[in-house]
Amino acid sequence: MRNLSLPAATAAAPAVWGTTYLVTTEFLPPGRPLLAGTLRALPAGLLLIGLVARLHRNPLPKRRWWWRAAVLGTLNIGLFFALLFVAAYRLPGGASAVLGAAGPFVVAGLAFGLLGQRPTGRVLAAAGIGLAGVALLVLRSATALDPIGVAAAAGGMVSMSFGTVLGRRWGVPEGFADRRTALLALTGWQLIVGGLLIAPAALLEEGLPPAVTWPNAAGFGYLSLVGTAGAYFLWFRGVTALAPARVTLLSLLSPVVAAALGWLVLGQALSAGQLLGAAAALGAVLLGAGGGGDSPSPKAAMPSARPVPAGAAR
Repeated sequence: MRNLSLPAATAAAPAVWGTTYLVTTEFLPPGRPLLAGTLRALPAGLLLIGLVARLHRNPLPKRRWWWRAAVLGTLNIGLFFALLFVAAYRLPGGASAVLGAAGPFVVAGLAFGLLGQRPTGRVLAAAGIGLAGVALLVLRSATALDPIGVAAAAGGMVSMSFGTVLGRRWGVPEGFADRRTALLALTGWQLIVGGLLIAPAALLEEGLPPAVTWPNAAGFGYLSLVGTAGAYFLWFRGVTALAPARVTLLSLLSPVVAAALGWLVLGQALSAGQLLGAAAALGAVLLGAGGGGDSPSPKAAMPSARPVPAGAAR
């Protein structure tokens, strides 16, 4: 039997991300998607790097990883978060999930071009079933699609697809005592880079809200600690070890959770077609979870298991 513990742990990340739409619309101040992205990423990144400094004293990776952290932080966090929140504010009821569900096909193409990994028929079948399931789940004939929201959702999907494949190609930073600490550093620096990229635009374009209520603070805190620091650590742990197309299939859980919360919390009705779509998306996740193809490559694994001195130059 295949070991499904890593895919299961990685799946917890998109399941948590499925709560983003509810938290954004019900708890966050309206009209400030860039500010939401900044306050989600930057505090989480500082927290994780503080933890790395406590575990390893020197939280900086080797110098060749500085530009890699900048690239990954831009693709996975800075650009993606900005586009994610624009889509969340401008598209109704998680309609951006349909474009996001096309991610496994984009990732499969990028993984073939950049990593030489040919997608299996099982993974492609799961991606097709998942895309159809998500479309049934979230698309409605009466839904008016905002062009800016659609463009933002598509751009976010492509950005994170590139980040996923490059994350698999580059693995985790060298020079840390163990893989866990390296993953904390990998996650933390990406979040800091992404948060710093969004912050100037957030302040210039949106400014601060006139008042921050306790529900606003709770929403920002939840998204930063649970939806970002915790979820992204689990996600990058999977990205650096699982086949890219396989790990991206797990993101299909996000719209399923979003729809379930809409039903449970907001009282939104689910039609028979939507229930069928949710079942198809879950089936695609289970089909893809056993897809295999996760043997580690030299770049995805830690180069050395030997601990290094905490104050060693990088």
